[in-house]
Amino acid sequence: MMDVPGIVVMGASGRMGRMLVQSVQESPVMRLAGALERPGHEWIGRDVGEAMGGAALGVAVNDDPLEAMAGAQAVIDFTAPAATVEMATLAAQARAVHVIGTTGLTDDDIAKIDLAARHAVIVRAGNMSLGVNLLTVLVRKVAAALDEDFDIEVVEAHHRHKVDAPSGTALMLGEAAADGRGHGLKEVYEAARDGITGARKRGQIGFSAIRGGDIIGEHDVIFAGPGERLTLSHSATDRSLFAKGALKAALWGQGRRPGHYSMLDVLGLGAS
Repeated sequence: MMDVPGIVVMGASGRMGRMLVQSVQESPVMRLAGALERPGHEWIGRDVGEAMGGAALGVAVNDDPLEAMAGAQAVIDFTAPAATVEMATLAAQARAVHVIGTTGLTDDDIAKIDLAARHAVIVRAGNMSLGVNLLTVLVRKVAAALDEDFDIEVVEAHHRHKVDAPSGTALMLGEAAADGRGHGLKEVYEAARDGITGARKRGQIGFSAIRGGDIIGEHDVIFAGPGERLTLSHSATDRSLFAKGALKAALWGQGRRPGHYSMLDVLGLGAS
């Protein structure tokens, strides 16, 4: 098994972390090389398989990224911005592919990730699914085809535990729409409305977030014009699709030149 890429999973105890551990373990083309958790977590030192309630996998949960990455070729990271930025530097030092599904990153965070990408492959996306990434392509094309008589709204729904809004996927879609019209998203971004807001400004891209229950992820991009409305939608019904996309990205990154890539690059739809 040492001839296949070794994968380290960050945040192994979380919903995505557990899914990633399971997906790597089931894959014939990669192996589980490490499982990371924050210092002081109750899983530290335990076999990750047993901690998840199953059979032992021979990999102990660690709180030392450098130790966990020894002999690994990729790290998959759906954690928090501060942890992701720190890991970007460490993964670059190890020349390991860093797959980032973390959302809520600031411009400063992304600038630090860009620096790390000078030395290693980083694949970052607000959503790892094939369908969502194809949707961004469609949104960009539709936004370019329709003028600003068509207002654009991005509506997203997620489970009650999600801590950031709008979602990373919603921002991806908003960026695609803005790009289709020749703008940066910051120029046309309109946050959720409350109170007496006044009339909508022409050309703005609005965002609305719904939180509740166990919704995995639903996104609608609405183009509302005079007398007609076009809606492009994506619904996720199985969290494993994000894990599959992340694993695909980890394999794709093997042997690539250092750089900051997206899932569109992995799918052959990007400009890189």
